Amino acid sequence: MNDWFTVEKIDSQTFVISEYKHWEETHCYLLCGQKSAVLIDTGLGISNIKEIVDSLTILPVMAITTHVHWDHIGGHRYFDNIAVHETEKDWLSVKFPIPLQVVKNNLTKVPCNFPAKFDIDAYQIFQGEPQRILRDGDRLDLGGRKIQVIHTPGHSPGHCCFYEPGREYLYSGDLIYKGCLYAFYPTTDPQLFYQSVKRVQKYKITKVLPGHHDVNIPVSLINEIEAGFVELARNGQLKQGNGLFEFRNFQIQI
Repeated sequence: MNDWFTVEKIDSQTFVISEYKHWEETHCYLLCGQKSAVLIDTGLGISNIKEIVDSLTILPVMAITTHVHWDHIGGHRYFDNIAVHETEKDWLSVKFPIPLQVVKNNLTKVPCNFPAKFDIDAYQIFQGEPQRILRDGDRLDLGGRKIQVIHTPGHSPGHCCFYEPGREYLYSGDLIYKGCLYAFYPTTDPQLFYQSVKRVQKYKITKVLPGHHDVNIPVSLINEIEAGFVELARNGQLKQGNGLFEFRNFQIQI
């Protein structure tokens, strides 16, 4: 039995697969329709997430990507049907923007009980050709269940949230979560991050399902984060190099 992952049921057709033993506390989401399923992100790649997916569904599964960062594509190698936003296709298929050693340092910077089979020396960042390119407004039909692609750049150029109109779920990736929101890397853009938060405010949302940390977050966190960006913009601080800003339920690092 694979005990690296924790599986929780959101509803009868939706599961969150989490890596709580690692400081990143990543969440991946398995959404099952009548004909097919999607797995939103594949986590760190420390253990085989496909074993968990196969225990939950016999449907054909496409791995769809909120963004091509190492902690969200680690298990892509276990799937032969992968989708990524057009802006980050080359990060997946040509060259990942962060050196391998930096990724390894991030993986191991906080001690944890890695699975016995995990070998940090053998760890590689996934590289491969996606089978589908995602664009803003695309809809994925799983059979009786449709998922909408929302391009939400800022944390990365091709970051996407996935919205499910039927359930009013927002799978928010690294745009909305309780923790530190990162917009200080060279490939991030705090202004676009702010605009993306404003954009998702327009959707009717009853549940936000984040990419990290506490999975049970209130929908009101979207408005809290938008207010934080408003405050930074008003003070002329919404530009890279200004540091870490603390708010009640989150931080913004720019």
